[in-house]
Amino acid sequence: MATIFTRIIDGEIPGRFVHRDDRCVAFLSINPLQPGHTLVVPVEEVDHWIDLDEELAAHLMLVARRIARAQQEVFDPVKVGLMIAGLEVPHVHLHVVPIRGVHDLDFANAEASPDPAALDDAAARLRAALEDPARG
Repeated sequence: MATIFTRIIDGEIPGRFVHRDDRCVAFLSINPLQPGHTLVVPVEEVDHWIDLDEELAAHLMLVARRIARAQQEVFDPVKVGLMIAGLEVPHVHLHVVPIRGVHDLDFANAEASPDPAALDDAAARLRAALEDPARG
């Protein structure tokens, strides 16, 4: 059975995508820790990040770094956090989160019912920043 992330990738479930290539996608979290919280997910279903092919792992990290640079520009956080937890969905995903402090990475603080308009705005702003060729 396909994971929820595969269903999002395949368009069965809507997602607010900010990046897509042949190996991975990036879309906003539906329960963001902070505005702009983005998940970088491989197209291939791999449960544990330590089982990723080395080239795919490197690609995910490069995409996450590119998104983090866009988040830095758009949301002006102190830092951009990167977390791989992997307990919520059995499909590797990197959490890329604009943060002001370590408390911003606490899943207990995730927004349960974010404003759809705010999510749409964050996605649009990130997509615009990612169009900048200097971010490659």
